[in-house]
Amino acid sequence: MTGNVSFMRDLVLAGRGAIITGGSKGLGLAIAEAFVEAGAHVMICARSGADLQSARDLLAGRAQAGQVIAAEVADVSDAADAERLVTAAAAAFPGIDILVNNAAIVGPIGRTEDLDWSAWRQAIEINLLGAVLMCRAAVPHMRRRGRGKILQISAGGATSPDPRFSAYAASKAGLVAFSATLAEELREDRIDVNSIAPGGLATGMNDKKLEAGATNLGRAVYDQLLERKRDGGTSLRLGAELAVLLASSATDGLSGKLISAAWDDWKSLPDRIEVLMHSDVFTLRRIRPQDRGLN
Repeated sequence: MTGNVSFMRDLVLAGRGAIITGGSKGLGLAIAEAFVEAGAHVMICARSGADLQSARDLLAGRAQAGQVIAAEVADVSDAADAERLVTAAAAAFPGIDILVNNAAIVGPIGRTEDLDWSAWRQAIEINLLGAVLMCRAAVPHMRRRGRGKILQISAGGATSPDPRFSAYAASKAGLVAFSATLAEELREDRIDVNSIAPGGLATGMNDKKLEAGATNLGRAVYDQLLERKRDGGTSLRLGAELAVLLASSATDGLSGKLISAAWDDWKSLPDRIEVLMHSDVFTLRRIRPQDRGLN
């Protein structure tokens, strides 16, 4: 990973075991690379065995002596696969300390009433329910260790309308709400749960959206995605470095927040935890009339 190496070394994750779903490419792989650089043991999963093996080989080539790098083919929307993945990680690592729920699909694109229902439901099952299943499987291991970090990868559709991507937007908004709720459930267990908005990424998911064409997307959205592809979009490094920070002890106690990798001053988070935890900053909240000067 081409990034700020000194930043990674300042936030050592040595000895910590991390599971990263959807870790064979894109942001998931970038986070896995950053975690390896920071000294963590890493388990990645994906549904494609070929992509997974290539990613594991890349990570293993960057690991230091003693670091465990593992990979498992798994579908996180399947409860048995989620349990099997966590069990494999628990056997490979000294313990499970970090879970990054990155696995996601775009889902069907177009007007909601025209979309295939099975495809719409599949997006919810993978993007939202898959993350819930992974948390259900991993939390007992973290609770026994007396600590843990859970990171959920969100998206812009969680905080603003995302027309023609209704399944994707609903799944990501649900994920943020679930994370805030889980954060409260786990506060006394010293398990922090936060969401990351990585910005507009020029990954395979962006290409998948473009394949739908301007007619399905609308000309304005199509042109925006095309421009993102041309200029490279938000750097994967930003989301990966933010993930390292939130997975590290530097942010212990910060929980229930949604942080933007592209727009927020997140490197200052360790100095502001107490203030933030007594604030609704970086959360989803209902805007009342009086908040906007109306009665």
